[in-house]
Amino acid sequence: MVRNYSLNASDGEKLQVTTFYSERIKTNKTLVFVHGFKGFKDWGFGPYIGEYFSKAGFVVVMFNFSHNGIGENPLEFTELEKFAKNTFSREVRELDEILSTVRSGFFEEIAKDCKLGICGHSRGGAISLLSSVRRKDVDAVSVWASIAKLDRYSARQKEEWRKKGSFDVMNMRTKQIMSLDVCLLDDIEENSNGILDLENAVRNLGRPLLIAHGDQDLAVKLEEAEELYRWSDKSKTEFFKMFGTGHTFDVVHPFAGTTPKYDKLLDKTLNFFNKHL
Repeated sequence: MVRNYSLNASDGEKLQVTTFYSERIKTNKTLVFVHGFKGFKDWGFGPYIGEYFSKAGFVVVMFNFSHNGIGENPLEFTELEKFAKNTFSREVRELDEILSTVRSGFFEEIAKDCKLGICGHSRGGAISLLSSVRRKDVDAVSVWASIAKLDRYSARQKEEWRKKGSFDVMNMRTKQIMSLDVCLLDDIEENSNGILDLENAVRNLGRPLLIAHGDQDLAVKLEEAEELYRWSDKSKTEFFKMFGTGHTFDVVHPFAGTTPKYDKLLDKTLNFFNKHL
Protein backbone atom coordinates (compact mmCIF):
# COMPACT_ATOMS: atom_id res chain seq x y z
CA MET A 1 0.00 0.00 0.00
CA VAL A 2 1.07 3.55 -0.72
CA ARG A 3 -0.30 6.67 0.97
CA ASN A 4 0.54 10.29 0.22
CA TYR A 5 0.42 13.08 2.80
CA SER A 6 1.07 16.81 2.90
CA LEU A 7 2.36 18.02 6.26
CA ASN A 8 2.82 21.55 7.53
CA ALA A 9 6.27 22.23 8.98
CA SER A 10 6.54 24.51 12.01
CA ASP A 11 7.15 27.52 9.74
CA GLY A 12 4.18 26.71 7.49
CA GLU A 13 6.19 25.15 4.66
CA LYS A 14 4.85 21.98 3.05
CA LEU A 15 6.46 18.58 3.45
CA GLN A 16 5.29 16.00 0.92
CA VAL A 17 5.35 12.50 2.44
CA THR A 18 4.72 9.03 1.04
CA THR A 19 4.40 5.89 3.16
CA PHE A 20 4.78 2.32 1.93
CA TYR A 21 3.49 -0.65 3.91
CA SER A 22 1.99 -4.09 3.54
CA GLU A 23 -1.56 -4.74 4.71
CA ARG A 24 -0.65 -8.41 5.11
CA ILE A 25 2.23 -7.82 7.51
CA LYS A 26 1.65 -6.44 11.00
CA THR A 27 4.86 -4.65 11.89
CA ASN A 28 6.42 -2.57 14.63
CA LYS A 29 9.35 -1.43 12.47
CA THR A 30 9.52 1.92 10.68
CA LEU A 31 12.23 3.19 8.35
CA VAL A 32 12.54 6.86 7.38
CA PHE A 33 14.54 7.54 4.20
CA VAL A 34 16.30 10.90 3.77
CA HIS A 35 17.22 12.11 0.27
CA GLY A 36 20.32 14.13 -0.53
CA PHE A 37 21.35 17.31 -2.37
CA LYS A 38 19.52 17.62 -5.70
CA GLY A 39 17.57 14.54 -4.61
CA PHE A 40 13.89 13.89 -3.90
CA LYS A 41 11.71 11.07 -2.64
CA ASP A 42 10.67 9.91 -6.11
CA TRP A 43 14.16 9.97 -7.60
CA GLY A 44 15.32 6.72 -9.19
CA PHE A 45 15.54 4.17 -6.40
CA GLY A 46 13.15 6.04 -4.06
CA PRO A 47 9.91 4.15 -4.73
CA TYR A 48 11.85 0.91 -5.09
CA ILE A 49 13.19 1.38 -1.54
CA GLY A 50 9.62 1.77 -0.32
CA GLU A 51 8.49 -1.42 -2.05
CA TYR A 52 11.54 -3.43 -0.99
CA PHE A 53 11.41 -2.65 2.70
CA SER A 54 7.60 -2.74 3.01
CA LYS A 55 7.61 -6.27 1.56
CA ALA A 56 10.25 -7.12 4.17
CA GLY A 57 8.00 -6.00 7.03
CA PHE A 58 8.70 -2.29 7.48
CA VAL A 59 6.58 0.82 7.18
CA VAL A 60 8.70 3.12 5.02
CA VAL A 61 8.44 6.91 5.17
CA MET A 62 9.77 8.85 2.16
CA PHE A 63 9.57 12.65 2.06
CA ASN A 64 10.76 15.79 0.30
CA PHE A 65 12.46 18.57 2.22
CA SER A 66 10.41 21.73 1.70
CA HIS A 67 13.25 23.54 -0.09
CA ASN A 68 14.67 20.72 -2.21
CA GLY A 69 13.35 22.36 -5.38
CA ILE A 70 10.45 19.97 -5.99
CA GLY A 71 6.96 21.47 -6.08
CA GLU A 72 3.66 20.21 -7.47
CA ASN A 73 5.44 18.18 -10.14
CA PRO A 74 7.03 15.32 -8.13
CA LEU A 75 9.69 14.62 -10.75
CA GLU A 76 10.95 18.06 -11.84
CA PHE A 77 12.77 20.94 -10.14
CA THR A 78 10.29 23.81 -10.45
CA GLU A 79 10.94 25.68 -7.18
CA LEU A 80 14.48 26.93 -7.71
CA GLU A 81 13.88 30.05 -5.60
CA LYS A 82 13.20 27.84 -2.58
CA PHE A 83 16.14 25.61 -3.45
CA ALA A 84 18.37 28.68 -3.34
CA LYS A 85 17.26 29.48 0.21
CA ASN A 86 17.67 26.00 1.67
CA THR A 87 20.05 25.41 4.59
CA PHE A 88 21.41 22.43 6.50
CA SER A 89 19.79 23.67 9.71
CA ARG A 90 16.41 23.79 7.98
CA GLU A 91 16.79 20.16 6.89
CA VAL A 92 17.84 19.05 10.39
CA ARG A 93 14.74 20.77 11.82
CA GLU A 94 12.41 19.36 9.16
CA LEU A 95 13.68 15.81 9.63
CA ASP A 96 13.21 16.23 13.38
CA GLU A 97 9.60 17.30 12.74
CA ILE A 98 9.03 14.31 10.47
CA LEU A 99 10.31 12.00 13.20
CA SER A 100 8.10 13.67 15.80
CA THR A 101 5.11 13.22 13.49
CA VAL A 102 5.96 9.53 13.14
CA ARG A 103 5.96 9.25 16.94
CA SER A 104 2.73 11.24 17.34
CA GLY A 105 0.38 8.64 15.92
CA PHE A 106 -0.49 10.85 12.93
CA PHE A 107 0.19 8.01 10.51
CA GLU A 108 -2.40 5.30 11.15
CA GLU A 109 -0.09 2.70 9.63
CA ILE A 110 2.69 3.46 12.15
CA ALA A 111 2.63 2.47 15.82
CA LYS A 112 3.68 5.22 18.25
CA ASP A 113 6.05 2.83 19.99
CA CYS A 114 7.58 1.47 16.79
CA LYS A 115 11.24 0.62 16.42
CA LEU A 116 12.60 3.48 14.34
CA GLY A 117 15.44 3.48 11.85
CA ILE A 118 16.79 6.20 9.55
CA CYS A 119 18.56 5.72 6.24
CA GLY A 120 20.10 8.74 4.50
CA HIS A 121 21.80 9.07 1.12
CA SER A 122 24.62 11.52 0.38
CA ARG A 123 23.88 14.84 2.14
CA GLY A 124 20.85 13.08 3.61
CA GLY A 125 23.27 10.85 5.49
CA ALA A 126 24.78 13.82 7.28
CA ILE A 127 21.33 15.25 8.05
CA SER A 128 20.29 11.85 9.43
CA LEU A 129 23.26 11.78 11.79
CA LEU A 130 22.79 15.40 12.89
CA SER A 131 19.11 14.79 13.62
CA SER A 132 19.48 11.37 15.27
CA VAL A 133 22.01 12.50 17.87
CA ARG A 134 19.46 15.05 19.12
CA ARG A 135 16.83 12.38 19.79
CA LYS A 136 16.57 9.35 22.06
CA ASP A 137 13.91 7.55 20.02
CA VAL A 138 15.95 6.66 16.91
CA ASP A 139 17.13 3.07 17.27
CA ALA A 140 19.57 2.68 14.36
CA VAL A 141 21.02 4.73 11.48
CA SER A 142 22.31 3.77 8.05
CA VAL A 143 24.10 6.20 5.73
CA TRP A 144 24.76 5.56 2.05
CA ALA A 145 27.50 7.53 0.24
CA SER A 146 27.31 10.12 3.01
CA ILE A 147 29.28 13.32 3.16
CA ALA A 148 31.53 13.84 6.19
CA LYS A 149 31.96 17.59 5.78
CA LEU A 150 29.34 20.26 5.23
CA ASP A 151 31.81 22.98 4.32
CA ARG A 152 32.76 21.88 0.80
CA TYR A 153 33.85 25.22 -0.59
CA SER A 154 37.26 26.86 -1.06
CA ALA A 155 38.13 30.30 0.32
CA ARG A 156 38.03 31.70 -3.20
CA GLN A 157 34.60 30.20 -3.87
CA LYS A 158 33.28 31.70 -0.63
CA GLU A 159 34.68 35.10 -1.49
CA GLU A 160 33.02 35.07 -4.92
CA TRP A 161 29.84 33.69 -3.36
CA ARG A 162 29.56 36.65 -1.01
CA LYS A 163 30.43 39.17 -3.74
CA LYS A 164 27.84 37.78 -6.14
CA GLY A 165 25.28 36.87 -3.48
CA SER A 166 24.84 33.36 -4.85
CA PHE A 167 26.74 30.23 -5.84
CA ASP A 168 25.71 28.34 -8.96
CA VAL A 169 25.75 24.57 -9.36
CA MET A 170 24.89 22.63 -12.49
CA ASN A 171 22.43 19.76 -12.37
CA MET A 172 24.13 17.47 -14.86
CA ARG A 173 20.98 15.41 -15.37
CA THR A 174 18.57 18.27 -16.10
CA LYS A 175 21.17 20.85 -17.24
CA GLN A 176 19.57 23.39 -14.89
CA ILE A 177 21.65 26.03 -13.14
CA MET A 178 20.68 25.75 -9.47
CA SER A 179 21.76 28.71 -7.36
CA LEU A 180 22.51 28.73 -3.64
CA ASP A 181 22.00 31.94 -1.65
CA VAL A 182 24.49 33.21 0.94
CA CYS A 183 22.17 31.93 3.68
CA LEU A 184 23.62 28.45 3.18
CA LEU A 185 27.16 29.72 3.65
CA ASP A 186 26.07 31.72 6.70
CA ASP A 187 24.45 28.62 8.16
CA ILE A 188 27.63 26.57 7.75
CA GLU A 189 29.86 29.22 9.31
CA GLU A 190 27.52 30.11 12.17
CA ASN A 191 26.52 26.58 13.21
CA SER A 192 29.55 24.40 12.45
CA ASN A 193 30.33 24.10 16.17
CA GLY A 194 26.71 23.60 17.17
CA ILE A 195 23.77 21.99 15.42
CA LEU A 196 25.93 21.24 12.35
CA ASP A 197 28.89 19.67 14.15
CA LEU A 198 28.95 16.37 12.27
CA GLU A 199 32.01 14.94 14.02
CA ASN A 200 30.33 15.51 17.37
CA ALA A 201 27.14 13.88 16.09
CA VAL A 202 28.95 10.72 15.00
CA ARG A 203 31.09 10.50 18.14
CA ASN A 204 28.01 10.86 20.38
CA LEU A 205 25.46 8.93 18.34
CA GLY A 206 25.42 5.96 20.69
CA ARG A 207 23.28 3.86 18.34
CA PRO A 208 24.06 1.14 15.77
CA LEU A 209 25.41 2.73 12.60
CA LEU A 210 25.91 1.31 9.10
CA ILE A 211 28.22 3.26 6.78
CA ALA A 212 27.99 2.10 3.14
CA HIS A 213 30.07 3.65 0.36
CA GLY A 214 31.24 2.82 -3.15
CA ASP A 215 34.96 2.99 -3.90
CA GLN A 216 34.27 4.65 -7.28
CA ASP A 217 32.10 7.44 -5.88
CA LEU A 218 33.16 10.61 -7.71
CA ALA A 219 30.62 12.88 -5.99
CA VAL A 220 31.61 11.97 -2.43
CA LYS A 221 34.99 10.32 -2.11
CA LEU A 222 35.43 7.12 -0.12
CA GLU A 223 37.70 9.07 2.24
CA GLU A 224 34.63 10.77 3.69
CA ALA A 225 33.14 7.41 4.68
CA GLU A 226 36.46 6.51 6.25
CA GLU A 227 36.33 9.77 8.22
CA LEU A 228 32.86 8.97 9.52
CA TYR A 229 34.06 5.53 10.54
CA ARG A 230 37.11 7.01 12.28
CA TRP A 231 34.81 9.19 14.42
CA SER A 232 32.37 6.37 15.19
CA ASP A 233 32.06 3.93 18.06
CA LYS A 234 33.53 0.81 16.43
CA SER A 235 31.58 -1.48 18.76
CA LYS A 236 28.34 -0.18 17.26
CA THR A 237 29.41 0.57 13.67
CA GLU A 238 29.62 -1.48 10.48
CA PHE A 239 31.60 -0.17 7.50
CA PHE A 240 30.40 -1.68 4.22
CA LYS A 241 32.87 -0.76 1.51
CA MET A 242 31.52 -1.57 -1.96
CA PHE A 243 33.89 -2.14 -4.84
CA GLY A 244 33.28 -1.14 -8.44
CA THR A 245 30.33 1.18 -7.84
CA GLY A 246 29.67 4.89 -7.42
CA HIS A 247 27.44 7.44 -5.77
CA THR A 248 24.07 5.91 -6.69
CA PHE A 249 25.27 2.29 -6.79
CA ASP A 250 24.69 2.04 -10.56
CA VAL A 251 21.03 3.08 -10.28
CA VAL A 252 19.85 5.86 -12.61
CA HIS A 253 16.91 8.25 -12.90
CA PRO A 254 14.44 7.66 -14.46
CA PHE A 255 14.54 4.29 -12.73
CA ALA A 256 15.64 1.56 -15.14
CA GLY A 257 15.61 -1.26 -12.60
CA THR A 258 17.82 -2.40 -9.78
CA THR A 259 21.46 -3.47 -10.18
CA PRO A 260 23.55 -6.26 -8.65
CA LYS A 261 25.52 -3.75 -6.57
CA TYR A 262 22.36 -2.04 -5.36
CA ASP A 263 20.81 -5.39 -4.46
CA LYS A 264 23.85 -6.09 -2.25
CA LEU A 265 23.41 -2.71 -0.57
CA LEU A 266 19.71 -3.33 0.06
CA ASP A 267 20.39 -6.80 1.48
CA LYS A 268 23.09 -5.43 3.77
CA THR A 269 20.86 -2.58 4.94
CA LEU A 270 17.90 -4.89 5.50
CA ASN A 271 20.00 -7.28 7.59
CA PHE A 272 21.34 -4.33 9.60
CA PHE A 273 17.88 -2.97 10.44
CA ASN A 274 16.42 -6.43 11.10
CA LYS A 275 19.23 -6.95 13.61
CA HIS A 276 18.79 -3.63 15.42
CA LEU A 277 15.07 -2.84 15.19
